[in-house]
Amino acid sequence: MEQSYRSPEQPRPKLRKESPLEQTGLETSYIISLVRKKTPLVVKLRNGQEIRGYIQYYDKNFIRVTCPDGARFFIFKHDIKYFYEEQPLKKGGEEQGATEETL
Repeated sequence: MEQSYRSPEQPRPKLRKESPLEQTGLETSYIISLVRKKTPLVVKLRNGQEIRGYIQYYDKNFIRVTCPDGARFFIFKHDIKYFYEEQPLKKGGEEQGATEETL
């Protein structure tokens, strides 16, 4: 029985294809700005649930959201449908336009 041998010069095959956001680094830079500013946001999950708070920590697979009441949630990115920055209320109780970001 022959065993295959890979020489050190041959590159290792990639296990998965990187998403365009991982290739450009835009997702990382955007989330870093949200973490530094403690930007209030709403995270909409695939099951319809919404979580309000700010991102305290993130990595390649999940984010940690801290809510105003102090509760902390670790949320896998694949469970996030989208999130948007929560805008402060204007006088009269109307929200300003929100921007949405999909992961």
